Amino acid sequence: LRFDEQVRVVVFKSEVKGVFCAGADLKERAKMDDAEVGEFVRRLRNLMDEIAALPVPTIAAIDGYALGGGLELALACDLRVAASSAKMGLIETTRGLLPGAGGTQRLPRCVGIGLAKELIFTGRQIDGEQAFSMGLVNHSVPQNSEGDAAYQRALTMAKEILPQAPFAVKMGKLAINKGMEV
Repeated sequence: LRFDEQVRVVVFKSEVKGVFCAGADLKERAKMDDAEVGEFVRRLRNLMDEIAALPVPTIAAIDGYALGGGLELALACDLRVAASSAKMGLIETTRGLLPGAGGTQRLPRCVGIGLAKELIFTGRQIDGEQAFSMGLVNHSVPQNSEGDAAYQRALTMAKEILPQAPFAVKMGKLAINKGMEV
């Protein structure tokens, strides 16, 4: 995707109704030794960094659960749209873990340090409306009977971006991302 000049916007969605991404398979992870866990987390973090570094806008369409690594995937995207009924949370602390794929860095940049600490320390799950009110998602939409309301709104956003000058959009994303590091 990084090198395909035809790609102008990427929308991440799930094919599983009611779930955006439920995060890592903790039963599988429990069978790993320390070295394997380290490599797994490193690869996951690299994947999220690659998604965040895509030169085109990325939109997460959260039509269901986005827990742990699933929310970290959404946070790696530039924009997020959630169904009001979606459930989100960095729930790792409830499992004796730490968000390891960038959530501890991206969530505070999104919602502020105090809210990020509260959400991570408690492992609390929030719905799409709560996520919107704290700035975690750009839009919260009522879920439809097809279960793809967030995806439909994400497509509308993508269609708003498409007519804009591709180079200007890419440079705008780059300038914002670099500016956040200063």
